[in-house]
Amino acid sequence: KELDFSASGHFTPQHLDQAILMPRNFVDQFAMVCLHDLTHSAASCVRVCLQGALHVRQVAELYGVPVILHTDHCMRSWLPWFDGLMEANEKHFELHGEPLFSSHMLDLSEEPLEENIATCKEYLERMAKFNCLLEMELGVTGGEEDGVDNTDVDSSRLYTQPEEVWEVYKALSEVEGGAFTIAAAFGNVHGVYAPGNVDLRPDILHNTQKYVAEKLGGDDPLPCLFVFHGGSGSSVEDIRYAIDAGTIKMNIDTDTQWAFWDGIRQYEAKYHDYLQAQIGNPEGETKPNKKYYDPRMALRSGEEVMRDRLCQAADDLNCVNVVPVL
Repeated sequence: KELDFSASGHFTPQHLDQAILMPRNFVDQFAMVCLHDLTHSAASCVRVCLQGALHVRQVAELYGVPVILHTDHCMRSWLPWFDGLMEANEKHFELHGEPLFSSHMLDLSEEPLEENIATCKEYLERMAKFNCLLEMELGVTGGEEDGVDNTDVDSSRLYTQPEEVWEVYKALSEVEGGAFTIAAAFGNVHGVYAPGNVDLRPDILHNTQKYVAEKLGGDDPLPCLFVFHGGSGSSVEDIRYAIDAGTIKMNIDTDTQWAFWDGIRQYEAKYHDYLQAQIGNPEGETKPNKKYYDPRMALRSGEEVMRDRLCQAADDLNCVNVVPVL
């Protein structure tokens, strides 16, 4: 099917087995699954992510879903975790001819630009050898996520300048075989806020593409591949406008968290009178309630509502009917 530009949705699992992969039954799309666990030691986090990656690979094959495996924000203090993932990719590539993960993100956006670029380039040179994409971040995404609170950050840091993107593009393009995306800030925030509290400026991406294209002097009007962080709560108009500017991935977490919870909330509201005791409900004092308080029932409701939200996200991103049925 002919489409305008499209982008993939990046989803952090809330209930991995079903909710993220189920949309494939409704729209022909692929899934981008993000694994991220930094609550323990680096070695433990590596093990958790490797287990998740191997699990997703097996489940994706059973569902017939093409999956992109990605890891999220990694700041400098978390590089031991990142290094462990690099080693796992190298071993998997040696055995299977492909990396275990499709891509990884380095978030050194709070460091000086020169240090951010230098470290990203160093890792991209390593990743290029096993065909793995690097996502790097410029500027700051507002809000709070994973214990990083940027709610009170200087608003000027929420908007990346074209000159900064050019420096990144110029340096990383020097890496032979390197593939990279740039998460440039244009007012994005983690979380959902009341109208008027977020000034999203996707026009910054358009202006940046024009600036870089002029620097290159070629025929490509969209030389940069952008990532849209903090996509939850964004209007379809802003999403599509960002896609027109070369955005190929949008992170969606807060909206899917709410959807999963909302499904559980709806289930409890519907069966409230059947969930107050093991025995006794509106149908009779001796009627058992086991089939209602079985936790799988409430979780299933959460999965179904989250599935519908993912299908909506795929439509918003023009990511429907882009992959042939396997």
